[in-house]
Amino acid sequence: MENQTNITQIIIDTINTIFETLFSSIDNNLYNILDDITFIKSNIIYDKNFENIFGSSTSDGLLLIANSFLLGFLLYYSIKYLLSHITYSRTESPFSFLIKLILCALCMNFSFSILSFILDLNFNITSAIRGIGQQLFSKNIGFSELINVINSNISIDTNSINIFSVDGLIKGTISLSLLSLVLSYSFRYVMIKLFILLSPFAFLSLSLSSSSWFFKAWAKNLFSLLFIQILVALVLLILFSLDFSSSNLISKFIYIGGLYVLIKTNSFVKEFIGGVSTTISQNVNNFTKFRF
Repeated sequence: MENQTNITQIIIDTINTIFETLFSSIDNNLYNILDDITFIKSNIIYDKNFENIFGSSTSDGLLLIANSFLLGFLLYYSIKYLLSHITYSRTESPFSFLIKLILCALCMNFSFSILSFILDLNFNITSAIRGIGQQLFSKNIGFSELINVINSNISIDTNSINIFSVDGLIKGTISLSLLSLVLSYSFRYVMIKLFILLSPFAFLSLSLSSSSWFFKAWAKNLFSLLFIQILVALVLLILFSLDFSSSNLISKFIYIGGLYVLIKTNSFVKEFIGGVSTTISQNVNNFTKFRF
C-alpha cells in the first residue's frame, strides 16, 4: 500500500515538474514576443526583403505590376468610352476619369509612405493609451509586465506548481490563453504586411467605379486589423487598474476573463466594423464576402 502511495506521488511530482518547466518557458519567452507582434509600427515594413517585394520605384517589385495595371485601366476606359458612342450608354467623362486616375496613380506610387504614416499614427495612439497607464500605475502596460502582475496578485508560485490544485489549473489556463494570443497576433502581423503589399492595387482600384469595391474591402480589413491594437491597449489598461487582494478568488477569475477578452478582441472588432478574422480555427475566406 505504501509502495502504491509512493508511486502515485512520484507520478504527481513528475507531472507537476513537466508543467513547471512548460509554464516557466512560456513566461520567459512568449510575453516579450507578444508585445513585439501586437504593438506594431512602421518598422515592420522597413526591411530589405519587404521593400524589394513592394518595390522602391515604378520599375521594380509590385509597383511595376501596379503601374502596368494603370495602363490597362486607361486602355479599358478608352475602349469603354468609344463603345458608349455606339451603344449610347452613359459613361464617365474623360476629364473626370483622368483627374481621378492621376490622383489614384499618385496614391499608388506613394502608398508605401502613406501606409507607413498610418502605421505610425496607430502606434502613437496606442502608445498614448499605454502612457496613461504607465503614468497612473507606474508600470509598463504590456504583456511582459502583465504576467508579473498576474503571478503576484493571484499568488501563483511558478517554481512550485500543483497542476491538480485550483491555482495550478488557473495558471495552466492563463498560459494556454496567452499561447493562443501569440498564434492569433502572429497571424494578424502577417496579414497586416499582406494588406500593405496589396495597397498599390487598392488605390488603383478607385479609378474605376466597377473596381472600387476592392478598395472598400481592403480598407475595412486593414483598419480592423490595426484597430485591434488600440482595443488591446485599452483592455490591458483595465487589467492593470484592477486591485484585488491575493487571497480573493474573484481576482483570479477576473484576470482569466480579461485574457479571454484579449483572445476575443478580433471577434469583437469583426462584429463591430467587419474585417478579416485572425482566429486560427476559422478559415480566412471572408475577404471577398462583404455587404456594403
